[in-house]
Amino acid sequence: MKCFPTSRALCQVCVFSSLLVLPFISAGAAIAQGVALNGVGPINRSMGGASTAAPIDAAGALHWNPASISGLASSEIGFGLELLLPTEELSSQVAANAFGAGVPPVNLSGSTQGEPGVSPIPSAAWVHKCENSPWTYGLGMYGIAGFRVNYPGSDTNPVLMSQANGGLGHVVAEAEFLQVVPTISYAISPKLSFGVAPTITLAKVAVDPLLIGPQAGGAYTSGNGTRQHWGGGVQLGLYYVGDHDWHFGASIKSPQWFEDFRFRTEDGDGGTRTVTFDLDYPMIISFGTAYSGFDRWLFACDLRYFDYKNTAGFGGGAGFGPGGEVTGLGWNNLFSLSTGVQYRPTDSTSWRLGYTFQQSPSSDHDTFFNIPAPLNIQHLLAFGASHKITKNVILSAAYIHGFESQSTGPYHIPGLGPVAGTSATSKISADALTFGVKLLY
Repeated sequence: MKCFPTSRALCQVCVFSSLLVLPFISAGAAIAQGVALNGVGPINRSMGGASTAAPIDAAGALHWNPASISGLASSEIGFGLELLLPTEELSSQVAANAFGAGVPPVNLSGSTQGEPGVSPIPSAAWVHKCENSPWTYGLGMYGIAGFRVNYPGSDTNPVLMSQANGGLGHVVAEAEFLQVVPTISYAISPKLSFGVAPTITLAKVAVDPLLIGPQAGGAYTSGNGTRQHWGGGVQLGLYYVGDHDWHFGASIKSPQWFEDFRFRTEDGDGGTRTVTFDLDYPMIISFGTAYSGFDRWLFACDLRYFDYKNTAGFGGGAGFGPGGEVTGLGWNNLFSLSTGVQYRPTDSTSWRLGYTFQQSPSSDHDTFFNIPAPLNIQHLLAFGASHKITKNVILSAAYIHGFESQSTGPYHIPGLGPVAGTSATSKISADALTFGVKLLY
């Protein structure tokens, strides 16, 4: 019984290990499922993230169902790089007398295009199947979530006017969530496998102005003085190969419990101050089914539940604390549906099409609080292909488009709440190109 890699496999693992630093470059704006990406790597993304019961690559299997690595056809090492470009626009208006008789009755309105730029999102995954053994081992490292916003200050767009004039000034926000997933799966029988994976997550959040901290001297300070923060949890999964070419899977990702996020900033007199913020990553429950009964075809569907409402930093009522600090985003729990189809016209080539629908995590009423994180894209379409260039090397690529979504709500002022006669509208869409290589052994 072989349960350890061969010398050739060990060489490949060494190559893989040299790539482990790649996921710590960046994790850009997510374009599905709230803050969370709907998949990792070109193959999983091109299937719309549907892989809970359809293990066709190591990255997707490790990310969505640790038990499903037992269903991979062979041992493999894979890595990829995604280039994600969000398109963001923020508009606002203030009607005359919206802020009362003490303010000159001037109608103000404006629109500003954001410049978040391209975010690189690497992924790396390794799965080793033990010959004549029920055990399968894996390790994944990839960006799982994030966002990026970059709006300059404005003289005409009320919400981006200087804080002295009642706006927020320039708004720059960025979050990166990077995960390491050592995984083990045991085949209880030829049909049923169980998997477990401790999850280690590294995250960085920067917000300027620091809306999640109390105001100093009547204004928000900078929130760039921060570092990477550590969190962790666990993932469990089941994978079942049914009769008549049906496959079923289920998994649960516990919340990622983080240490308090710390921001080094200043007080109203310019002195040093540390602001802490409680932020976690939500619990995710996935159910999946797949069908492979048609020659060269695979159909997959995943239903997911995201527990944002009970997650620190995301859920709870959006509002202000006693110091003017934003206490949360006001996100609700949501369901998402991911579907994917793969067709193999030849033994060396695969084509894929994927679609994801998600409920919006936030309401229009809370648009103002979500200006730094406008993550309400609901429809996502992807297509991709893979080609085997040698017996053991497969190249893959995919394109993903997140269709434009927008939300509109009133200004919220500390101590006053929503202000009648005001509005802020946030629009977002996104495009991504991802490519990678998979080495079989």
